[in-house]
Amino acid sequence: MSSSYLPATTDSIAQALEAKAPAEAISILYRVIENPSSSSEALRIKEQAITNLSDLLRQENRAEDLRNLLTQLRPFFNLIPKAKTAKIVRGIIDTVAKIPGTSDLQISLCKEMVQWTRAEKRTFLRQRVEARLASLLMENKEYSEALNLLSGLIKEVRRLDDKLLLVDIDLLESKLHFSLRNLPKAKASLTAARTAANAIYVPPAQQGTIDLQSGILHAEEKDYKTAYSYFFEAFEAFNALEDPRAVFSLKYMLLCKIMVNQADDVAGIISSKAGLQYVGPELDAMKAVADAYSKRSLKLFESALRDFKAQLEEDPIVHRHLSSLYDTLLEQNLCRLIEPFSRVEIAHIAELIELPVDHVEKKLSQMILDKKFAGTLDQGAGCLVIFDDPKTDAIYPATLETISNIGKVVDSLYVRSAKIMA
Repeated sequence: MSSSYLPATTDSIAQALEAKAPAEAISILYRVIENPSSSSEALRIKEQAITNLSDLLRQENRAEDLRNLLTQLRPFFNLIPKAKTAKIVRGIIDTVAKIPGTSDLQISLCKEMVQWTRAEKRTFLRQRVEARLASLLMENKEYSEALNLLSGLIKEVRRLDDKLLLVDIDLLESKLHFSLRNLPKAKASLTAARTAANAIYVPPAQQGTIDLQSGILHAEEKDYKTAYSYFFEAFEAFNALEDPRAVFSLKYMLLCKIMVNQADDVAGIISSKAGLQYVGPELDAMKAVADAYSKRSLKLFESALRDFKAQLEEDPIVHRHLSSLYDTLLEQNLCRLIEPFSRVEIAHIAELIELPVDHVEKKLSQMILDKKFAGTLDQGAGCLVIFDDPKTDAIYPATLETISNIGKVVDSLYVRSAKIMA
């Protein structure tokens, strides 16, 4: 970087745009920013130079330089309005986020900016950077630190009645509680976010995020029909905005269809006009699961989980529901296979169902304990012994009913005799 500055004019910006190499353009823009002039025109040109420079540094994946740029610009921030400062700072933080593998750098950058905003008493900007920091901590699975940060921030924002920021924070808190498997608190935070959102105009992307979180919480409570309607609302919002989250909303819609035994509808949704835009591994994974479920085939189900591990196993929301679906499917298949037998080798069942013997044995013992069928495992002989379902003798409930009726008669006679004696 050259020590001599360039004039803050449109010609300097044009010179940077015309530069053949990105390094040359970056050097020119740095020299424009270093210009000490503080006239309104110079400040406007510098703002443009900062925007162009941050874009170039992102293209070159120079995240550390973006961090240093924020530190270098602090004297410049004293010359421009606070709202413009907030816009530039948040813009640079967003730019760093677009560079892959920079989550730790983003966290330390946000912490630095929080300290600076506290020292400069820039409350508006500090609250937004703290909200961003909490989001990054959540992505980094540092849940307790994120919750501690949010708890203080929520009280402060509620006092100021900044509804738009409150929606963001409540939504983030809901996601945090959900990650910690605290469903009641996740629902309470989501309700608070909806209440704040109803009082103001919420951008479509934000409304889509609220609907997506609502769908996830309803799906967790096994209310898949309601969850489907929320995912559909989120999908429509994200699809209109061409937001990459649209494909995840569509994926969760397909998951809900599978969970309510409507796996046959999956192919129709994927081949619809909206679905065809998002054809790819995410939808292929759900189609494979739907096919396996329709055919009641555990082998196809396991091959789908293996072939689409990134889309199914590594997505915590899908993985949780598919685990219960797999267990249900396995139980149905085992019950169907053991029905004709009174005594059968476990190895034979494993061969029929095409699964490892130890896996089948473990599942059968679990089903016996859960009273899915009456039987016992003879591990010495490696056999499953199935008992006939014990028939309930009708005499016992009849006797209990008779005793209950006699008790009512005795109580009635006691009340009458008490009235006569009185």
